[in-house]
Amino acid sequence: MRFASTPRGARLARRLVSHRLDAWGHPYASPANETVTLIAAELTANAVRHGRVPGRDVHLRLTEAEDGTLRIEVTDTRTEGRPVAGTPAPDGESGRGLLLVDALADDWGVLPRPTGPGKTVWAERVLPPGRAAPAAPVSPSWTDRRCGPWR
Repeated sequence: MRFASTPRGARLARRLVSHRLDAWGHPYASPANETVTLIAAELTANAVRHGRVPGRDVHLRLTEAEDGTLRIEVTDTRTEGRPVAGTPAPDGESGRGLLLVDALADDWGVLPRPTGPGKTVWAERVLPPGRAAPAAPVSPSWTDRRCGPWR
């Protein structure tokens, strides 16, 4: 899905991830939904704050593999400013997002955007076996396991 490169766009992306996970059988209050939604929120907030190019959208892709791995990919169009988890100032009000991603994700990284300038920051969370059965789709557009192509 594409979202405006604004705080509102990041908020909508976070809500979509939580909603999609619920539709896939990971209820809103479950640890899987809360953890993956937090990871997606941090990645989209970083893309909006540090990867914003006026007039360009942020792209989000959420996939679930058969082995239970949830993957979040957030793409922006700014090539420079590759994210690095660092040590924030003790009294600083920012700089902890990637530390959260690093602590909550099983793996994460950065790739160049394949179709033009920019980068994709991705994170994966492997869910334990035995999760709840998938819920019925909310609507026909929610039946696939991906958020659609990134064009």
